[in-house]
Amino acid sequence: MSYELIALLMFSTMMLLLLTGKRVFGAIGFVGVLAALLLWGDGGSEMGFSAAMKLMKWYPLLTVPMFIYMGYILSESHVADDLYRMFHVWMGPLHGGLALGTIGLMVVISAMNGLSVAGLAIGATIALPELLRRGYDKIMVTGVIQAGSTLGILLPPSVVLVLYGMIARQPVGQLWLAGVFPGLLMAFLFLVYIAIRCRLQPNLGPPLSEEERRQITWQEKIRLLRAGLVPLFVFFAMSGLFLMGITSLVESSAVGAVAATLAAFVRGRLTRGVMEETLRKTLGITCMFMWIILAALCFGAVFDGLGAVRAIEGIFVEDMGLGPWQIIILMQLSFLVMGMFLDDTAMLVIVAPLYIPLVGALGFDLVWYGVLYTITCQMAYLTPPFGYNLFLMRAMAPPEVTLRDIYVSVIPFVLIMVLALALIMIFPQIALWLPQRYYGIG
Repeated sequence: MSYELIALLMFSTMMLLLLTGKRVFGAIGFVGVLAALLLWGDGGSEMGFSAAMKLMKWYPLLTVPMFIYMGYILSESHVADDLYRMFHVWMGPLHGGLALGTIGLMVVISAMNGLSVAGLAIGATIALPELLRRGYDKIMVTGVIQAGSTLGILLPPSVVLVLYGMIARQPVGQLWLAGVFPGLLMAFLFLVYIAIRCRLQPNLGPPLSEEERRQITWQEKIRLLRAGLVPLFVFFAMSGLFLMGITSLVESSAVGAVAATLAAFVRGRLTRGVMEETLRKTLGITCMFMWIILAALCFGAVFDGLGAVRAIEGIFVEDMGLGPWQIIILMQLSFLVMGMFLDDTAMLVIVAPLYIPLVGALGFDLVWYGVLYTITCQMAYLTPPFGYNLFLMRAMAPPEVTLRDIYVSVIPFVLIMVLALALIMIFPQIALWLPQRYYGIG
């Protein structure tokens, strides 16, 4: 049996096991270890152990539990509530102002969290009821919250980019910086869309009434502004010190975790219940990431040993005659299709052994490609039938927001993401300028 056929058999077996609903790490790791054992005997069975040791020696892995903890403690202690109230008061007088403020809330939450789930939970529980109560169009605001929450996996400290960096062996610091301008670009495009649409259709996002605006004193506005600055302090403590070179990547994650804990304590919300729930969720998510990375390293080692990447490169370039850009576009389309059925972590683990070496062989920057992958994951979060954010929104939304409303609401935002993806593909420096400038590359 040829190595190409063995690689195809491994890939198809893994996909079949995933369709059974088994754990992602179990399906991938089982196929990797079994293939190594059958191909190379007892020596091959050590690949799983070798992958585990490689994982435990990876120092940047310590950032994962720190950032997950930071996001959950801010979420569970409701520190973000004050932030939304600040946006509500300061931007409410504008047409669509509360929707614009919700995007601002999501940007700040993303900069403190690194996950999509926590941002969506905060938006659905804090912003959505308030927006609906004030007469905002339910379809538009549902899309705003879902799209805004996806920024958490692109803006630093993105946990998805940490995972990509570990699997692709790329510096996490460069990946974070590469996600800054694309994330802000996408947020800006969301804001422009909301502002223009609410200007053309004022009934979609009515401003605060004159009477309500008069009831809000300047003292109240200033008080809320101070309260809303607490999350910004956490972000500066984490990212600012890192960018100034005072702390390393791992140290900045520890500083962020401590700052978030202090913020909850200062606000009087650091209770035993908050800590228990935060630690429980942090442990669960961290263990999931650890097992998945372990399985990916094992599976990837077998694939590399088979030379499957070189075979696939030959099929695309020599047999099919495709150019580098055509191959990149096909990769992104395949992510979109897989995103209808799999989450972002499973997608990366499944195709990382194939795509990442191939992208490097085609001459593309792997940091830049990490941003492309993450944006495609954002779109996958919003595409039916399996989009994670669609299901989470259905679980959290009030009864008057139907599943059809949720599906329709994301269409314009997915199109905006496609535009942002195209811009970054055409102009790679949108993603690469900041890390190259900061690290003195090129």
